[in-house]
Amino acid sequence: MNIQHCSTPDLLSVLVGKGMAKKISQVPLSVLFGMRANRQEMICENEAQYVPAPIISAAKELFARALKEDISIHPISFNSPNVVKDYLRLVLGGRQQEVFMVLFLDAQHRLIASEELFHGTLTQTSVYPREVVKRALIHNAAAVMLSHNHPSGVAEPSSADRMLTDALKQALGLVDVRVLDHIVIGEQEALSFAERGLI
Repeated sequence: MNIQHCSTPDLLSVLVGKGMAKKISQVPLSVLFGMRANRQEMICENEAQYVPAPIISAAKELFARALKEDISIHPISFNSPNVVKDYLRLVLGGRQQEVFMVLFLDAQHRLIASEELFHGTLTQTSVYPREVVKRALIHNAAAVMLSHNHPSGVAEPSSADRMLTDALKQALGLVDVRVLDHIVIGEQEALSFAERGLI
């Protein structure tokens, strides 16, 4: 079986069986895998028993781990940061509250660790630069990439996002840790401060 030539329902049937695949095959994959609004628990409003949340969650987690492993082994390329964006969309996309995450990198820009440092509400998260600096020192990081999600779905950074980025850049600069990027995760896209020339 050539998996690349299989239809989406055929691939879903490998995971969950033909009957269940037929029920959920009309759901966009980005919704099914929790990367967009109307997450798994909302997929079949009156047929929750048909939603294979554990199987889909396991597949999603394996994919996230594969992406994380890739950026742990290979230096992040800033000419093509799509692997990082894909990883962050998978981890942060579809969350109901704001989550602030930091990727701690070594001198070759390989991932040392990724941590969700702060959790907030639907519209905001309190981020403490002191804690970010502390974690960077614990990991002996040479650089970091910042990220957070916008549960509203709009990835456009706010003025508060820009001020926070500047504050973190200054705080981390005092201990020789570079802020390489801040990626905002929306429903449809991941917006990079570096690509926008904002950092």
